[in-house]
Order: sequence, then structure tokens, then C-alpha cells
Amino acid sequence: MTESSTSNDPFRADLDSTEQNDSLSSKPNPRSLGELWQTLVEMGLGEASYRVGSGLASLALVLMVVWVMSNFYLKGQVAAPQPAAVAASLPTATPPIEPPRFELPANNGVQGIFRLALLHTSLPNRPRFEFVEYEIQAGDTLFTIADRFGLKPQSLMWTNPKELGDPHWITPGQVIKIPPTDGAVYEWHAGDGLNAVARFFKVTPEDIINWPGNNLTLESVGDFAAPNIEPGTVLFVPGGQGQFITWNMPRITRDNPAVAKTVGPGYCGTVYDGAVGTSTFVWPAATRYISGYRYQPEINHFGIDIGGSTGVGIYASDNGVIVYAGWNDFGYGNLIVIDHGNGWQTYYAHLSQINVICGQSVYQGDLIGLMGSTGRSTGPHLHFEMRSDVYGKVDPLNFLQ
Repeated sequence: MTESSTSNDPFRADLDSTEQNDSLSSKPNPRSLGELWQTLVEMGLGEASYRVGSGLASLALVLMVVWVMSNFYLKGQVAAPQPAAVAASLPTATPPIEPPRFELPANNGVQGIFRLALLHTSLPNRPRFEFVEYEIQAGDTLFTIADRFGLKPQSLMWTNPKELGDPHWITPGQVIKIPPTDGAVYEWHAGDGLNAVARFFKVTPEDIINWPGNNLTLESVGDFAAPNIEPGTVLFVPGGQGQFITWNMPRITRDNPAVAKTVGPGYCGTVYDGAVGTSTFVWPAATRYISGYRYQPEINHFGIDIGGSTGVGIYASDNGVIVYAGWNDFGYGNLIVIDHGNGWQTYYAHLSQINVICGQSVYQGDLIGLMGSTGRSTGPHLHFEMRSDVYGKVDPLNFLQ
């Protein structure tokens, strides 16, 4: 009776419905939160809401940390560690252990460890006291050979005076002697005095005696004025400065061209008059590069070697008169000399062809011959020299325009 009346009471039903709704509304509804977030996103407030929420959460976290620190950590008392605890934490000392002793085996008298032999051993450089022979190759010059052996080029000439009396005498296949160091050689003659020989090469007698390759001693030499040195003995003079064989042409002028009679059949024997130079000099060849040696008095080379090929035109560097035209016996080959009448002379050597004659007046830029390789020459080029009554032998590169 009671249940029936309760179930049929409309007011009771409404009451139960209201209580149920209140119960549901007291709990968060995930669907409602999701719909709320979706609504904020659709309104364009999603990102702003996320940032605001993150900021509030961070602020709350900071405040909570400050509260915890102020109430628990900062007001706490730190207790000093007990001595027993400190002692317990220290490591226990370990007693030292003596390393084991090993007895060396006493077989075959071995008392240690042998070092293995090295198959490739670099020996230190040792001074050389003997001469070595070298065969000149194509393309060699005094400078390249000297550089290869760490010498000065003049030392090669002073130790090979018969083979290298002039730098142009170097030829492929030729064998020369390479000295052990810079210096000169001297063949001893009867009546020579050691003081005079040393003075000639600008060294001391002791420099010659003490050189191991000479096999001399103060006791064996004896008196320096009459030393006990066999004539014909070849001595090396370390650091000695020798002298060159003078193969250079004499000064030839229109006033006395016959002075060149002793140097070859190209000399001119009559006094001539004619064109006078301007004292300005133009390049004497159609080519304009140095192929061999420059002006280098230290190796007995007093001109420049202008490169080119056989047949290249050779021209008068300035106005003048031909005072030598023909073969030269001192290594110049076919040679032309022009006297310019103002204290200057120019020399054109190793020509393949001569286009002028003795006494002829020529003018600056005139063709006088063709380039060649006659005489003592390592290949086609023009050996060109300039001489002055005032300056003597000069470097042409300082005057050519």
C-alpha cells in the first residue's frame, strides 16, 4: 500500500528527479568541460586560455615552493655529523704490497734484453774530403750544378780551369770534378813557396796544410819557404779564391782596330771614320728574354745571353762603325764589334751569319747579322756585351731601352 502510493505520487517523483539532478551536477562532467573547451577554441580564445591557465599554474607552483621552503627547510636545524659516522665514512688504509721479485734466467750468460737491429738506419752526414766526378747533362748550367752540390759556381771553375775556363764551355757529356767544399785547386811547381801560394789564393798556409785531403802536416812540410812538396802535387785550397783565364776581347776602337789581330781572323786592320752614336741603346735582337747567363763577373761572364733560335735578326744597338767582323778564336764564334765613336763599344757574338764588313757605318736598328750558336755556345743565343771608356765593362740591362 505504501509502495503503491509512493510510486503513484507525482510530487514524490518530481522530488526524486530533482535530487538526482542535484547529485549529477555536483560532479564535473567531462563532456561539459570538453564542450566548453571546444566553444573557447571556436571563439578563437583557445590559445589565450591555454596561456592564462599555464601562467596561473606556474604561479601557484612557485607560491607553493616558497611556502614549503619558509615553513620546513629554512626553519629546520642542521645536525652536525657524529664523529662515529665520519669515521665510518673514511676509507680504510690498505697496507702496501711488495711487488714480486723475478730472477733473470742464467742461460748462456744473458744478463739483459737485446735491442733489435734496425734494417734501415739513417747515417749522419759526414764531411767529404775527396773530389767526385760529375758528367754534365743536357740543360745543366754552372749554377744548377753548383746548387746541386751546395757550392758556388766559381768554385767549379777554379777547380776545373782547363775544362771550365769560361761558363760557355760547359757541354753535355763533359766530365768535371766536384770539390768537397768551396775553394780552388793548385798544381805545385818546383820553387814554389807556401807563403806565396797561400797569399795568392787569399788564405793562410795552415789552411792548406790542415786540409785532410792534402795529406800534409807541419812536420812533413818543414820550411814554408822551401816546403817538402813534390812538384806536380795537386792541392786543394779550401776557401781559396782563384783567378779566371782571360778570354775576353780587348777594347777595339776605330782608332786602332788592329789591336784585335791576335784574337781571330775577323779583325779589321785599318783606321776608320764614320757614324757616331747617340749614347742611347736599343735592344739588339728581335727576341727579348735572357736564356742563359746574365752579367755575372763572379763567373767571368761580362755580358748577357739573349735567347732565341738560329736566324733571329740581330740589330745595331746604336750608330757606329764596324771594327771587327768575322771569326773569333776565344770562344765568341762569329763576332761583330761596333765602335760608336763616343767612348762606347758593343759586341755581338755566336752569330750564324754576318751581314756587315769592316769599316762600314751602321745606324741604330740596322740588321747586322743573324742569331746562331757558333764558338763556345750551349745553344742558339746572342752574347751581347757593352764597354765604356768611362765605366769599363757594364751590365747591358742597365742601359738598354
